[in-house]
Amino acid sequence: MQLAWDDQVVLVDPLAVDIAPMAELLDGPGLAVVHAASQDLEVLLATCGTVPRRLFDTQLAAGFLGSSTPSLATLLAGELGVRLPKADRLSDWLRRPLSERQLDYAASDVAHLIELHAKQERQLVEHGRLAWAEGEFATLVADARDARDPDEAWRRVREARRLKDRPAAVARAVAAWRERRAAEVNRPVRHVLSDLAVVAIAQRAPRTLDELADVRGVDRGISKGGVGRSILEAVEAGLVAEPPADDGAPELRRDLRPAATLASAWLAQHARDLDLDPGMMATRTDIESYLSGDGRSRLRSGWRAEVVGKALDGLLDGSVAVAFDHGDLVLEARSHVPVTPLQSDLQARQGGESAP
Repeated sequence: MQLAWDDQVVLVDPLAVDIAPMAELLDGPGLAVVHAASQDLEVLLATCGTVPRRLFDTQLAAGFLGSSTPSLATLLAGELGVRLPKADRLSDWLRRPLSERQLDYAASDVAHLIELHAKQERQLVEHGRLAWAEGEFATLVADARDARDPDEAWRRVREARRLKDRPAAVARAVAAWRERRAAEVNRPVRHVLSDLAVVAIAQRAPRTLDELADVRGVDRGISKGGVGRSILEAVEAGLVAEPPADDGAPELRRDLRPAATLASAWLAQHARDLDLDPGMMATRTDIESYLSGDGRSRLRSGWRAEVVGKALDGLLDGSVAVAFDHGDLVLEARSHVPVTPLQSDLQARQGGESAP
């Protein structure tokens, strides 16, 4: 665990020291500055039973300043001119004692975060986006604090949410197995089994190890032995379980799918115009949720509603149109005048021949 404050940097060995008492610090009034905090929050919740009450994520902040999920090394080089020591991707962090190179690399991860935070906060204030970023940080903390029910984990898999009846029940059972397995082996859930594999297993419902090995996204190593058999047990449980109840989210009508594609293209352009990370502005799921009338869509509240809400409403009600203008997509008031090929122009291009 790397900690920094003022001009101090401390490395704590969690194999030698119980870090659970850190909970008192995390629950205190101080601000925790972290880069790409999601996985750190998972670890802190597991080891300390809590996460920071107040958080500043330098990677998320960079998204509000035009960068797309930059690495810490890239961010420090661009903002502060600091070059971090190169990491050894194959470094064994369980080996003791750690090498000087490993210690230097670990310390460098936090040594400049406070300085980076100060600069990013100034930039966010200048752009009028500090409140936007703080809202995202608060959501990140709230999501981490919420206890994850394994039986609801399948709803976080985008393609699984579209499944119905028996496949949905299998997806729920397999995703719940994945959550429990990840906690057991202390690994991220997608390292246990990919989202693609969860959905493919739900659709095919394999009954044997050979059938499981043939499922798209399932590593052949996973399909063998005890792990493979435990997945098949989850499949069997899903097949006999009551299918999950609909979460009440309306589905996007087929006739609105072209609108989702159009809105997605314009939102990506609009984000670039605003110097925002397009992925932070809206995902395809956000867009489809908004167009389907789901009041829980992220685009219906906070800064996203402020930035894009009225425009999307205009696209939906037909009062505005998207136009291609010198390489950019722009929104314009719709003329309601259809544009169709003129018969006379067609005949002229064909040398006066009658059109079919």
